[in-house]
Amino acid sequence: MLSEFLRFAENTAREAGALTLEYFLTDGARPEFKADDTPVTVADRGAEELIRRRIAESYPDHEIVGEEFGASSGNSEYRWFIDPIDGTKSFTHGVPLYAVLLALEIRGKVEVGCAYFPALNEMVSAASGHGAHWNGKPCHVSEVSGLDRAVCAHIDTAYFGKNGKGAPWERLQKAVYYNAGWCDAYGYLLVATGRAEIMLDPVMAVWDCGPFPPILKEAGGYFGDWAGNEGRIDGGEALATNAALRDEVVALLRG
Repeated sequence: MLSEFLRFAENTAREAGALTLEYFLTDGARPEFKADDTPVTVADRGAEELIRRRIAESYPDHEIVGEEFGASSGNSEYRWFIDPIDGTKSFTHGVPLYAVLLALEIRGKVEVGCAYFPALNEMVSAASGHGAHWNGKPCHVSEVSGLDRAVCAHIDTAYFGKNGKGAPWERLQKAVYYNAGWCDAYGYLLVATGRAEIMLDPVMAVWDCGPFPPILKEAGGYFGDWAGNEGRIDGGEALATNAALRDEVVALLRG
C-alpha cells in the first residue's frame, strides 16, 4: 500500500510542479505578502488547489494540511501535508531551487515523502521500508565523518539570530569545511543524496519539512530536531545530517 501512496505522491507532485513552471520566470511569479511578511503567488495557490483535488479524488477520507488553505476536518488515520511551493522567495526571484513538497502521515508517523524541484526536474522520494530514490535511482547520505570536511547547507543566516539560534549556528558554521546558502528544501535533498552533510533550519512549519523524515531515514541519515529527536517537526528547529556526523552535530548545536 505504501508503494501506491508513493506513486500517487510522485505523480501529483510532478503535475503540481508543471503548473508552477507556467508562472516561473514570468510576471505571474510576482508575490503578494501575507500577514507574516512571507510571499505567496498565484502559483502557490493554484498548485495547492490541484494537489487537494487529486487527494480528494483518490482518497476522499484522508485529511489534508496545507500551507495556503489550512487543515481539513475529520479524524482519519491518514493525513497529507502539502507545501505547494517551498522556497517562494527563490521562485519569485527566478532561482530554480524551489520545491513541491508532499507527505503522508499514517497513524501519527510520516511514512511517505516526496520533494520535487520542477525547474531542475529533480525528485527525491521515499516510503518506509522501500528505500530513498533520487530521480528514480537509490540514493544515500555521504560517509564524511569529520566536521572539518563537511558541507553545511542553510537558509538566510539572519533567521538564526531572529529565532534565538544565533550562538549554535555560529559554532556550527565555524566547525564545518564549507557553508552553502539559498537552500530551503534543496538543502535536505543535498543531504539525502550525499552532496552535503548537514542542513538545518531554526524554525519549521510541518508542511515545510513534511517529506523529510522518511526520505532521510531511508537514505541512511537523520532528520529531526537539534536535540537528536528523530521525526516530524511542527514549529521547532529542523536538522538533517548523515549518520556519521549526527551525534557530533547535535552535541555542537546543544553546546
